[in-house]
Amino acid sequence: MALAQSAAPGAVTLLDPIVVESGWDTSLGYIGDRLKRLPGGVALVSEDDYASSTSSTVSDALAGVPGVIVQDFFGGHDQPRIQIRGSGLQQNPVERGILMMRDGLPINRADGSYIAGFADPSNAQAIEVYRGYLANRLGATVIGGAINFMSPTVATAPGTEITVSGGSFGQVGTSGRTGYDGEGFDASLHFDLSRRDGFRDYNGSERVSVGGNIEAELSDTLTTRLFFGYTDLGFDVAGPINKNALEDDPSQVSSGPVVTPSGVINPGPNVDRDKPRRDASQYLIGSRSTIDLGEHQIDIGLGYTYTDDTFRFPISSGIRETVGGDATALLRYAYQPDADSLLPLFEASAQYAFGSAERRYYLNESGRRGALFGENDLDATTLSLHSAFNIPLAKTWTISPGLSFAHATRASDDTYSAATRPTIGYNPANPTVRLPNGVVPTVSTDYDHSYNAWSPSLGITFEPAPEQVLFAAVSRSFEPPTHDDLLATVNGTPNSSPGRPAPGNPGLAAATFSTPDLEAQTATTIEFGWRGNHGDLGWDMTTYYSWIDNELLSLRDATGASLGAINADETTHFGIELGLNAEILDRLTGRLAYTYQDFRFRDDPLRGNNRLAGAPHHVINASLSYQATEDWSLGASLKWVPDETPVDNMNTLWADPYAVVDLKTEYRINDHVSLFGEITNLFDEKYASSTLVVDQATADQAAFLPGDGRGFYVGVKSRF
Repeated sequence: MALAQSAAPGAVTLLDPIVVESGWDTSLGYIGDRLKRLPGGVALVSEDDYASSTSSTVSDALAGVPGVIVQDFFGGHDQPRIQIRGSGLQQNPVERGILMMRDGLPINRADGSYIAGFADPSNAQAIEVYRGYLANRLGATVIGGAINFMSPTVATAPGTEITVSGGSFGQVGTSGRTGYDGEGFDASLHFDLSRRDGFRDYNGSERVSVGGNIEAELSDTLTTRLFFGYTDLGFDVAGPINKNALEDDPSQVSSGPVVTPSGVINPGPNVDRDKPRRDASQYLIGSRSTIDLGEHQIDIGLGYTYTDDTFRFPISSGIRETVGGDATALLRYAYQPDADSLLPLFEASAQYAFGSAERRYYLNESGRRGALFGENDLDATTLSLHSAFNIPLAKTWTISPGLSFAHATRASDDTYSAATRPTIGYNPANPTVRLPNGVVPTVSTDYDHSYNAWSPSLGITFEPAPEQVLFAAVSRSFEPPTHDDLLATVNGTPNSSPGRPAPGNPGLAAATFSTPDLEAQTATTIEFGWRGNHGDLGWDMTTYYSWIDNELLSLRDATGASLGAINADETTHFGIELGLNAEILDRLTGRLAYTYQDFRFRDDPLRGNNRLAGAPHHVINASLSYQATEDWSLGASLKWVPDETPVDNMNTLWADPYAVVDLKTEYRINDHVSLFGEITNLFDEKYASSTLVVDQATADQAAFLPGDGRGFYVGVKSRF
């Protein structure tokens, strides 16, 4: 299991595995030892923890990390909802709330948004997870935390490895990596190809990911690493269904609301007609250079991503095309006068991200691109500065004061020149029949916002015994809104486009876009934790309580149509994050990741003290691994959500509890070839792996996203 093991409290040391090798130990064991000394929630996940899966997804890779909740949407590599401590909980399909990185550089856009499907654990040597304020050390301007996918190097993954797998729901895939080890010069390449028809009726997906890195030791003090990557992702958006449909046949999709003599029932999208789908690609190139001067280490990073994202939403939102590039520059410094210390005495970092994008909106005409109804040029910048000390007070005590400053800008230039915006509609009683087209007056969607904040923190650690660390921390966090918060389509229905709240009334004047004047969300958090090892038992426990002002919530109505974003006045987030691993018997090991979440409004005029929608109270991930022989291993895992989860902020509709059991096995034929197999959802549980998050739901609403049924998979892995 992934117990507390993340990077050092500053940036340079945190990202050791990237900055390599002149005199620095970059082994995962050493990195983990350092991360355990940090006063906060951290984890280090090795690829060995999830590599036996036939198609390693983010959900698989992070299942053993307490405090990280991954809710699958449509299976495979699509767009799971990922949240840490509730940040970004209600944002989807483009997410925020977490700084997602590859090799220490962000795959987030400059405004903080990211596409979850671009994260690929199958091409990572390990994954670092930082929960809460510790992410500030990496340049984060989010409340949730940071996740860093570390690419393998020739030193950590020598030779060539090829994996081929396939199984249920039309799933096939292959991945591989290889490397060249020269004198003072290393190079590695990796790829991952996968496709699946999917469990549901409209559920196909494809993914291509390739990349590599070149590492050169230019002198005794200077090491440089260049890396690149390309990911192309496409998937059908099967969408939500209502609870009756989930219990009857979870493989079906919604065909939209039905008009009956007594009124409209089953509100939700018309997937059959609108054919929602996402196609996104991203190019990434970057460099990391490390200068090791003994007591002083300097890390310089440059990165650039180019993202092309087309999302064909249901008719209520239309088709959104976003194309643009984002650049990041970072500088990190660490002063470590004591070579035996795991943490630097002082560290500082500066990170600046800037980017622009062209965004266009088109009508969705039965799955085809219709008329243009919106066009914007979007710009964003984010500057983050951080400094911190790790001061030994005694042999077993360390105090870690820190201070961060962030400045962010978000600007939209509305370049749509027509005096009106077109609308379309279908007859709600016969949703294949078009109604007369309409227009609404054009209202500018220009905005220009800036956000600033200072975020101090104070952490303290105490080591009562070898291999044990107690810690406490108090911190401030800051997160500005993304463009998806600040610019949203509104006033659409399952049978009409944005700006047309009544399908049969093409002349009704209504806003097509919402551009709310949002505040950044801020949090004050206290947390306590204890992690360590004793004999065959390891543990990692953290509890936290956050007071959040102006929490950013993305609201939807009962049909799933966007209502735009708001700032909630006051909310609180309380959680417990517990990880355990143990050698139970000879050759039998177990691990447990338990997350408790209680996220609530506080004296909200509409929602009182209700729970925030989308956050399960309890999430339990448990696994057993048995090494039957030297070459044959068996494993079983359980994901259990034992309590109801609110679907809406009014707490009127709930997702049922569920438990899903998976089995795995791997057999090593020889040193070069292994076979592995997997049965997922062994008992063919009908359950909602995630839900649509809405403000006020109805009992028959299409709000539940079914998890896959029982699946069988096999694969072969060769190494040479």
